[in-house]
Amino acid sequence: MIPDYQTLMRPVLEYAQNGEVSISDTIEFLADQFNLTAEERAELLPSKKQTRFANRTNWAKSYLKQAGLVEITGRGLYRITPAGKEVLAKHVGPIDRGVLEQFDDFIDFQNRTNEKKNEASQHSSLSDTPDETLREAYEKINASFALDLIDRVRNSTPEFFENLIVQLLLAMGYGGTSEDAGQAIGQTGDGGVDGVIDQDPLGVDQIYIQAKRYAEGNNIGAGAIRDFFGALNIKKAQKGIFVTSSKFSPSAKDTASALGTRIVLIDGLQLAKLMIRYNIGCRDEDILHIKKIDEDFFE
Repeated sequence: MIPDYQTLMRPVLEYAQNGEVSISDTIEFLADQFNLTAEERAELLPSKKQTRFANRTNWAKSYLKQAGLVEITGRGLYRITPAGKEVLAKHVGPIDRGVLEQFDDFIDFQNRTNEKKNEASQHSSLSDTPDETLREAYEKINASFALDLIDRVRNSTPEFFENLIVQLLLAMGYGGTSEDAGQAIGQTGDGGVDGVIDQDPLGVDQIYIQAKRYAEGNNIGAGAIRDFFGALNIKKAQKGIFVTSSKFSPSAKDTASALGTRIVLIDGLQLAKLMIRYNIGCRDEDILHIKKIDEDFFE
């Protein structure tokens, strides 16, 4: 029988004790450990694009990551963290969501994905209609995916990050169809801005971009906002977009609101949501169509 994702959490964490490991190697190793049959290894999800066992192993790794017990190190790669080693040393028995809820990072993750934390709310879900349940699951999947996506962004190079922002704004409709409507210019150190994009197809007005690829917890302060404001003044620009892969401090938000120039702030979570919406750095794996009766047809 294919184990559920919570049963897989401890084996996934234990396998990471070998150093940096790939999720593909983990899946193969655990399939042997659980003595899965050829049919169980090959069993696909309804989308027919991933095996059920690989999907559950990936979800186990994802939840461990949200608790800070493993960290992503590259494409398809992860490793155990000091917190993960401590859990293995101190906790005997299965590692499940109850164990992960001891960690603040996982609690924050649950809050962001609207997880139900008590028995009462779990019972209330029994009254949900099937389409409500489906949409709730969709939101949870996207919220978890957004966190994984921004982690990949944080592990990229500054140049990649700057180009990503330009590509996103072009996908959102800025600059029209012109091939040179947007460009990353941060490598040249051009006056304290990292990119510029036309606001309209003719390039009559331009928006300047500041992109800061910072690690989680390294938040943007008010000083960085004032520096960007000064760079915009040099360019005689009226609008700017400040994007970070981390967050903005309260003082940074207050400073941006107080300045005369229009500065839009986009933090890491907002960035990930926009990337998902406009298919930047991701693609559709499956599409589910929810049908309803066409009343006009039966009239």
